[in-house]
Amino acid sequence: MKGRRNRYTASELLFIKRRKKMRRRELYRAFVKAFQRSDVSFDAFKNLCTRKGWMTGCDGRFEKGIVPANKGKTMPYNPNSARTQFKKGSLPPNTKWLGHERLSKDGYVEISVKQTNPHTGFERRYVLKHRWLWEQMHGPVPEGMALKCKGDRLNCDPSNWELVSRGLLPRLNGRFGRGYDNAPSELKPTIMAVAKLEHQLRRRDERSAP
Repeated sequence: MKGRRNRYTASELLFIKRRKKMRRRELYRAFVKAFQRSDVSFDAFKNLCTRKGWMTGCDGRFEKGIVPANKGKTMPYNPNSARTQFKKGSLPPNTKWLGHERLSKDGYVEISVKQTNPHTGFERRYVLKHRWLWEQMHGPVPEGMALKCKGDRLNCDPSNWELVSRGLLPRLNGRFGRGYDNAPSELKPTIMAVAKLEHQLRRRDERSAP
């Protein structure tokens, strides 16, 4: 009874302990029938087993080799559930369509294009928009070269991007570089010119060295 502690005899506790592996409701019904304990609720019975540490051993998981009861069966038709089910070929409303744009973690614009994703095999993939537009106009970026923005990196127009040697990149942003990427747009042409001059002088010295 609620508000009153249930008491159990030694024989009742022993009865439960010896049969603790039974399903809880089956054991509860057997207990009530054997001892005429209709005053004990099922919840109180479960709490007793929990306090005593009498576990059934069931963890709710399918054991290896067990066949699910609904295997091979189709779900019965229900108009309410059918109304909200995905139809074959339908796509969720948050699908990122061809041409969708997003910002990368480095602050560059990425665009979804019709190319097979080499990692997932999906028919679309995200690429850097500035590089994609530049290659549409000039062809693939040559090996050993890279694109650097002349001003705002969010401006993906090919005219805002310049093809430079990868050997020049450390002079622009490396450990001893001039902070080109974070510099104001009006200073970038000057930084680029100085870096190119230093790079040319370095290469000339290397060629003239014995």
